[in-house]
Amino acid sequence: MAKILVADDEAGIRNIIKKYAIFEGHEITEADNGISAIELCKKNEFDMVIMDIMMPELDGFSAVREIKKTSDVPVIMLSARTEEYDKIHGFEIGIDDYVEKPFSPKELMLRVTAVLRRYAATPKSSSVDNGQLHDIVTYGKLKIDFTGRFVYIDEKRIDLTPKEYDLLFYMVRNKNIALTRDMILDNVWGYDFYGDERTLDTHIKLLRKSLGECSSYLVTLRGVGYRFEA
Repeated sequence: MAKILVADDEAGIRNIIKKYAIFEGHEITEADNGISAIELCKKNEFDMVIMDIMMPELDGFSAVREIKKTSDVPVIMLSARTEEYDKIHGFEIGIDDYVEKPFSPKELMLRVTAVLRRYAATPKSSSVDNGQLHDIVTYGKLKIDFTGRFVYIDEKRIDLTPKEYDLLFYMVRNKNIALTRDMILDNVWGYDFYGDERTLDTHIKLLRKSLGECSSYLVTLRGVGYRFEA
C-alpha cells in the first residue's frame, strides 16, 4: 500500500483516481490547489504525488518545484495540454512520468505501480561516508562519483534529476557499448515501464543540456539507440 497525494482542482478527476487507487490498496489524500499540496507535503510523508498542471492559486509546476526542495517523492504530472515543452519542463524539475488528459484510470494505475517499483529498487545515497572508498571515474573534464551520486564538470558539481543520474550512470557503466532503446528503458526505467521511446529521447536531450560541454560523450546511434563514447 502506498500513501498518495492527488492534487487536482477538478473533484471528478480526484474521485475517479481515488476510486481506482483505493481498489489497488492505496491510501489517498486530496488537494484542490497547489498551495494545499505543498502544505500537505510539509506535514505528511507521501510515497507518491499525482499533480495536475493547471490549478488555482499555484500551478502544478510551481508546486512540484517547492515540494522537491525538501522531498524526493516521485511525481506523476497530469495535464490536458500536449505541448512537448510542458513534458520537457516537467522532467527538468524532476517529475517521473507525464500523463495526458483524458486518461485511462487503469493506465494511470499501471504507471503508478511502475514508478513505485522503480523507486523501491533505487538505492538511496547516504550522507555519511564511513571511510568507504568512492567509486569514481573521470573522462576529461567530466568526473562521476558513483558512490556519492555526484557529477562534476571541471571540478564544479552539477545537479541532475534522479532519472538523469540513473541514465548517465547506466550508460557510463556500459561505456563504448551500443545500447538499444529497449535495453536502456529496461535497465533504467524497468521492464514494466509503461510509456514509449519518446520519454528516453526527452531525457537524453535534458541530460545533454545538463552536461553542457561534456554532452559529446552521449552519441546517438541512428535506428539503434545511444552510446557513452569514451
